[in-house]
Amino acid sequence: MTEVKRGQATSLGLSEVWRWLPWVGGLIGLLALAWVLRSFDVNRFRSILAGADLRWLVLVPLSILIEQLVRAWKWRQLLYPLRPISVLRLFGAIMAGYLLAALIPLGFGTIARSWLVARREELKLASVLATVALDRLTDGIVFACLVPLALLSVVFDDPTGGVRKGLIWGGAGSFVLFAAVLLALLAYRRDALSTDGPLFALLGRLPQRFVPVVQRVAKAFAEGIAWPGGVWRGVGVVFASVAIKLLAATHLLWAGLSIGIVLEPAQYFFLVAFLGFLMILGHFFRFIGSFVVGGVFALGLFGVTPEPALAMVLIVEMANILSIAVVGAIFLWAQGIALRDLRAAKDARR
Repeated sequence: MTEVKRGQATSLGLSEVWRWLPWVGGLIGLLALAWVLRSFDVNRFRSILAGADLRWLVLVPLSILIEQLVRAWKWRQLLYPLRPISVLRLFGAIMAGYLLAALIPLGFGTIARSWLVARREELKLASVLATVALDRLTDGIVFACLVPLALLSVVFDDPTGGVRKGLIWGGAGSFVLFAAVLLALLAYRRDALSTDGPLFALLGRLPQRFVPVVQRVAKAFAEGIAWPGGVWRGVGVVFASVAIKLLAATHLLWAGLSIGIVLEPAQYFFLVAFLGFLMILGHFFRFIGSFVVGGVFALGLFGVTPEPALAMVLIVEMANILSIAVVGAIFLWAQGIALRDLRAAKDARR
């Protein structure tokens, strides 16, 4: 009886922590934002935004859309063993997935876009999810490999060495983690596709009413873990991951040019590496505004004052939101999916 109560107390304690985590993350985010903007001049910020060059501003959402088009092409190569799918169709699913994840939320955007593709193409959701996992893992491994190049190519004021050490350890740890997960997925595929393997034997110990369903899902997920056939497709996946990072670096480039801020090429790449890690941490710990806070702080390392730094970051953030809202809504409308129906389905499952 005591053990049951302890277990219940532990469960309640974890649920309470998870419930309060967004509030704590929001408070930390606000305090961090107040710190990076401690010498902020509102009038100067307004004049900077008022004088922004629209010709450069247009390139911000354009580069965001091109980046997602490249991601859609990359995803097509990973989906090819299951079924060849149009790049534009996948592009729409990616943007709609981002929109659904922001508005419902149904969960992570990867689940939403996988559901959209599986629904339209009559594929197994677990198989499509596996291709998204490969997409994320290849992105992560390439990103971790590019971090040392970003650190070696820039010079900035870091008296304690904390920023460099954090990125070095983060890059090394990410590479080891992503590589280990990739190897684990390959081992999982080998076992899951064999009915005589240890995985099926382990699943067979579940209650009998669950065994057939769980085994089908496990096999479907394994079927999606397949590297695309043909050398050029596999190489294309890697090069697409690199191109995605390079395109992400141009977002702040165009935003900066619109207000007269120009950095060295390597500095933009460093910003992508730094903000990438910070956004991962922010998402995990639910820190609100991690991109804004991190962007202002990182730009400050290269001598950009808070007012233009905040303007650059907000331009990119707003362009991203508008791009997702417009393209995602168009794709959902074309598919006949109404947000109110999704919300109703979500409420019915509670």
